[in-house]
Amino acid sequence: MDKSKSRHITNPARRTFLKQAGMGAAASMGLWPAVLTSCTGADGKNSKIVKYFSEGDVILFQGDSITDAGRDKNQQLPNHARSFGMGYAYILAAGLMKDLADKDLTFYNRGISGNKVYQLAERWQEDCLDLKPDILSILIGVNDYWHMRNGRYDGTPEVYEEDYRELLNRTKSELPDIKLVICEPFVLTGTSAVDEYWLEPFGEYQEIASKLAGEFDATWVPFQKAFTEAAGIAPPVYWTHDGVHPSMPGCQLMAETWLNALD
Repeated sequence: MDKSKSRHITNPARRTFLKQAGMGAAASMGLWPAVLTSCTGADGKNSKIVKYFSEGDVILFQGDSITDAGRDKNQQLPNHARSFGMGYAYILAAGLMKDLADKDLTFYNRGISGNKVYQLAERWQEDCLDLKPDILSILIGVNDYWHMRNGRYDGTPEVYEEDYRELLNRTKSELPDIKLVICEPFVLTGTSAVDEYWLEPFGEYQEIASKLAGEFDATWVPFQKAFTEAAGIAPPVYWTHDGVHPSMPGCQLMAETWLNALD
């Protein structure tokens, strides 16, 4: 391990600072405690989250490597640990299955590393529509910009918007009662893959995703705000090693931000 990247863990003074600053900042972001325990109901559960899910709901997570998180694609099973990888989708599914055990929820993860919007569309029938989800969460966009930036893709913000809107229209046409959750693609600068030159052009993709969330009456998950605020507590590399892929605490941050966004 690079010692310069681990000082925030090994330095006692920094640990004390993070403990004091972290609790206040986390409280302001609504991050504590995890999953359903930040609640007001007599049963200790968050009534907003409980009401969001109906008995027997099918919940599907879609996206790229951040959602994929190393899942076993040879076992694309619902409610199965190896089929979920080790990312935010796993944390969410595991926590909700525990705390909403009486609702008999079914969770799928169909994220695939490297995907852009058009690649979601190519597999949408099998990996979305055939599963008939009641709740669909999509996190997509970082590769639409990143792969264009490094010359591996000739897409533009306009292509991203057109492809994304077409995908959402197709989904609503076949599943008119579906609840949509659109997640904000995010990055952190000062990391191995992301510098300040990303911010303005990548911001266009974030604005498009936000616009589409409003257009399709979707729940909007503000991941960029969460990561930007978290980077004020610990360095960016604590939350995401390369500025794109979340670390362990980054995945937990994502899961809690997703839950807090539900309406």
